[in-house]
Amino acid sequence: MAITAELVKNLRDRTGAGMMDCKAVLVETNGDIEAAIDLLRTRGIAKAEKKGGRTASDGVLATWLSDDHTAGMIIEVNCETDFVARTDDFQALVQFIRDQAITLGDGATAEWAQDPNGPIHPRIQPVIAKLGEKITVSRIVRFAGRGVVTHYIHLGGKIGVLVEATGVDASQANNDDVKALLKEVALQIAAAMPTYLSRADVPADVLEREKNVYRGQMADSGKPANVIEKIIEGKLGSFYEQNVLVDQPSIRDPKVKVSQIIATAAKAIGADVAISRFARIKVGEQA
Repeated sequence: MAITAELVKNLRDRTGAGMMDCKAVLVETNGDIEAAIDLLRTRGIAKAEKKGGRTASDGVLATWLSDDHTAGMIIEVNCETDFVARTDDFQALVQFIRDQAITLGDGATAEWAQDPNGPIHPRIQPVIAKLGEKITVSRIVRFAGRGVVTHYIHLGGKIGVLVEATGVDASQANNDDVKALLKEVALQIAAAMPTYLSRADVPADVLEREKNVYRGQMADSGKPANVIEKIIEGKLGSFYEQNVLVDQPSIRDPKVKVSQIIATAAKAIGADVAISRFARIKVGEQA
């Protein structure tokens, strides 16, 4: 496979490794970028995939919460430039999409928005013709029916978080401790970018891939296999702290885990409160 400059740049953006290192591992892996990332990590050249480098376009996020805070939604509408994103025509289109999605409810998905026979796609086409940029609805996330929901918008509308808590209901949505917990968790997600809610949510193949990287790092250590496996289990702790929400250190106090914050809030609220799901969306980030 031809190793293009674009492919090398993509790998560099995702890992922070040097151009020559990126090109070399891409040659070794025949252009397989995921295998190249693992090879860079095995060699200690890249610690982990950078999460911030996957931007593809501009746009805005539209959010909604039901009056009783039991349902919420984030919609990502993309265009090519910030200039177009700030125009009245684009903002009016986003508001139309938001209103249609609220009315539809659970059926509001990115596929629905992109359906040529639906209400959204035909409305987008004249705006594209007028503004001269590609416009698409890339993601719609909606939570409802499990508990209390909140949203948080960061960086002037470029990052959005949706969080849902179980163990509480609409009657407790305005409880100060409930609101404080959801806000704290939303801030954590926006800043620390967890991928999974709990360890149980981490797919087995993802864990095995991580373990293989650690095995590669210790291949020449001379340590017995059983000792290496124990070291690997220890190293996974760092992986969990980076990627699993409840295992993450609090952004306010690194000595406190998010799981402890939730437990303390649950005690104050007097209910078995738990975070059931979350979503973090950055404008232009590839899903």
